[in-house]
Amino acid sequence: MLQKPEISTSFYARPHVHIEQAPIAGGIPIGVERVSNAGIRIGGAYGTWGESYNNANLPHLIEQHLGESLRLEERLNLAELGFEHRQILPYLTNEEHLELELQVGATFLREAAFACGWQPSEVEAVLVGITGPAVNDYTERIARLAGISDSALKVSIHKACDGSVAGLNLALNPELPAFPKLGYNIAETLLGKKVLIGGIEGLSRFMQLSHDKNALQIFGNGAGIIGVIPGETMKFLVGKTLEVFDDDGVLELHMYYPHSGRSLVEVTQVQPNHIRVAGLMHEPDEDVPVVMAGPMGMVKLFVRNGVHVVQDVFQAYQKKMVERGVPGKKIAVAIVHHANYKINQLKEKHLQKEGIQIPMPWLLKDFGNVSAASNMIAFLRKLSDLKSGDHVLFDGFGAGTYYDVLAVELG
Repeated sequence: MLQKPEISTSFYARPHVHIEQAPIAGGIPIGVERVSNAGIRIGGAYGTWGESYNNANLPHLIEQHLGESLRLEERLNLAELGFEHRQILPYLTNEEHLELELQVGATFLREAAFACGWQPSEVEAVLVGITGPAVNDYTERIARLAGISDSALKVSIHKACDGSVAGLNLALNPELPAFPKLGYNIAETLLGKKVLIGGIEGLSRFMQLSHDKNALQIFGNGAGIIGVIPGETMKFLVGKTLEVFDDDGVLELHMYYPHSGRSLVEVTQVQPNHIRVAGLMHEPDEDVPVVMAGPMGMVKLFVRNGVHVVQDVFQAYQKKMVERGVPGKKIAVAIVHHANYKINQLKEKHLQKEGIQIPMPWLLKDFGNVSAASNMIAFLRKLSDLKSGDHVLFDGFGAGTYYDVLAVELG
């Protein structure tokens, strides 16, 4: 049963969070929490940056940004949507934003490697989901700053909130349709290698160009990076990817990355060791980053197709367990993108009607919607409870719309 989120304190107040100050605009806090599980040899780092705002003081900040008051009916019930805090930046120049996000990205890659007991120079691949990159070679630049070798594979995934699970699917699932377009199989290439996967989302930079009152209340900054060795510490069981273009523009998103507009997903070899996976978005008519139809519009958008994808993967999982001779094996937990609590609640309800009972904990009440970072933050917050041999379902979905769902075995 999906438990209703409880009121939380700021992420920065957690006992194991290390806070450093980026020397930009008088000091920007960056909070990082390392997590590791020696039993399954998986670790990672997650956190956020910027000032923390709770539901009570956020409206005043938004009103200052908009230059007008929020009417009562425009104020979202954020607690019901599962959010108590989000972290937001002051106004910075483009150069300051880039400097900050490069430092943030390098910090989380480095800390995730350390959480796994690796030196950054040992990392052989980096796959990062980013909705609106500050610069097109962002993944390459943060890897270099973190001390990761230039010879390591870098994959930048631009599929909005689905980015990190799409990265996990690319690293583990050898049957993805993207590989024939690319000319080689990333999952087969990465078997047995030390790989960092996750999402880094500076969404408050993105939102400073927006006047969408829903988006301004929901999105914040966040990063979550995990370290895995495909085929050893995390093994692919079954999975699926799906693209269904958002013709109605329920969640319109500007593409701040190269895309020809000719196909839904483009896979491009940018450099010998840098691959870009870019999803086509329904872009706003005006030059703004995001336009939302509202939280209930997102519920309809993501639940309708998302339930079917999870059903297909769950059926494939059951068949796989029968083939393995363990038909009663259960999935320990579902790590679902935290778009908002109501979406996850309704998805769980629909799945239960189909006889699919998987725990789907709500774990990000102190972040807001942090897009591609949310699945990996949620996984790291459950990591200490997991053990070798456990099966985990990752459920990613994002604007566009894009869906990646896969079941994995740990340890």
